[in-house]
Amino acid sequence: MTDVAQAEKPTKAPKPTVSILAAIAKAYHDAMADDPKVITLGEDLADPEGGGIAKITKGLSTAFGDDRVRSTPISEQAIMGAAIGASLAGYKPVAEIMLMNFTTVAMDMIVNHAAKLRFMSGGQTNVPIVIRTMTGLGFGSGGQHCDYLEAWFAHTAGIKVCAASTPEDAYGLLRSAIDDPDPVLFIENLPTYFMPMAFELPDSSHRVPLGKAAVQIEGSDLTIVTYARMAIEARQAAAKAAEQGISVEVVDLRTIAPWDRETVLASAAKTGRVLIVHEAVKEHGVGAEIAAVISEELFGQLKKPVKRLGGTFSPVPYSKPLESAFAPNAERILQAVVELAS
Repeated sequence: MTDVAQAEKPTKAPKPTVSILAAIAKAYHDAMADDPKVITLGEDLADPEGGGIAKITKGLSTAFGDDRVRSTPISEQAIMGAAIGASLAGYKPVAEIMLMNFTTVAMDMIVNHAAKLRFMSGGQTNVPIVIRTMTGLGFGSGGQHCDYLEAWFAHTAGIKVCAASTPEDAYGLLRSAIDDPDPVLFIENLPTYFMPMAFELPDSSHRVPLGKAAVQIEGSDLTIVTYARMAIEARQAAAKAAEQGISVEVVDLRTIAPWDRETVLASAAKTGRVLIVHEAVKEHGVGAEIAAVISEELFGQLKKPVKRLGGTFSPVPYSKPLESAFAPNAERILQAVVELAS
């Protein structure tokens, strides 16, 4: 190619750097602009109270009115009860439970009412609510503020559970969750809110189907199945593994319940080695269900037994060194990859 031709060859512009927080805020705004039935309620969400603890809802009450953006008392049961009632009246509430540990206060409302009303009414009633909640270690918040409790809800028939690891997926999953006729638990990871990533902020038509995983990195030697913040750590580990000649495929579930068996099993069958990683404690976690299904469906085809990495079976420590040792990170994932690939 001549110098002139090289000079005239168009260069692809790099993707802008955005955050998951910005993506969630945009999804919120676009959903409320597109559908007047979308409302939101939770602690301090309206502008007079600051637009939420992470400022995700900042500007929404000014744009759409206090009747659609409601700041509530500190009562998780009241937030969920009001959201369920509004959904039965034809609205699409997005209810924020500030921290995932606090969903325990509203478990009766979530598990015995929101998740079961369609079944108990013989399909006559829908509960189209989204429960937004955040969690994740890294800020020394202690054992009552950092738990990943997704296995509790994934074990409950009638509710979907999702968690994003990229801004594009955060936007698309939240829009799909708001559109869904059934309850959806939307888990956000606090430490990743402000993490800059090279992704586009999608337009208002973008959706990520619930129940569909994403193969974020293709590989041939080993599969990592993961979600939320651990997908970010897994992508970093996969890049380091490639430097050692190990080809790692990273499957981000995006939706934990229902999880995408087809994509996971296809990847596991291709590589023959599977590592499942989540921040929640390993014991009785989501990874155990996935490992069981892979082992049942691919018995005799795997090159190694399925391996799991998860948090230590303990409350999340307050101490920074202990907190750092609690959950997997890119270094520990890489170590597991090297051992499994050997």
